Amino acid sequence: MKTHRVFLGIGSNVGDRGKFLNRAAAELKGVRDTKVVWNSSVYETDAYGRTDQPKFLNAIVEVETSLTPPELLDEIKAVESRTGRTLIEHWGPREIDVDILLYEGLVYSDDRVTVPHPELEKRKFVLVPFREIAPDIVHPVTGLTVEELAASCQDTGRVVMSTYRIRI
Repeated sequence: MKTHRVFLGIGSNVGDRGKFLNRAAAELKGVRDTKVVWNSSVYETDAYGRTDQPKFLNAIVEVETSLTPPELLDEIKAVESRTGRTLIEHWGPREIDVDILLYEGLVYSDDRVTVPHPELEKRKFVLVPFREIAPDIVHPVTGLTVEELAASCQDTGRVVMSTYRIRI
């Protein structure tokens, strides 16, 4: 069975943010046909899109999976639910958010999921931690590496390494 190198973004800006990140990371370890490989440091970041909300803690988790993007999305939604996500306002505050950012080399889209994430190259809060663990990964649409995307990102939001740690 073919496996894919996949990068997930995880974030929280409600309650005990570090606890939510660690709970989500622990839940990701239990996803079927998926192995957690690595994670970035945790970064405290300004909110993106709707900026009138608390700061986020964000990190990137690398996994290997044989799941398709829709199958992985279903598993991620279950992880979010088990981790305690209750808020559903688009771009609003949330206990946990897990996004599929990139399947190495794959371009995929259906009515539920788009890979790579359509906003990936615009989000400094994603690119800074992503660059930490996988600077040479190539975005399959732009042809640019994560390092190049991070260097050219126009997002001016604050992204600062945090003292929080994810224990995988």
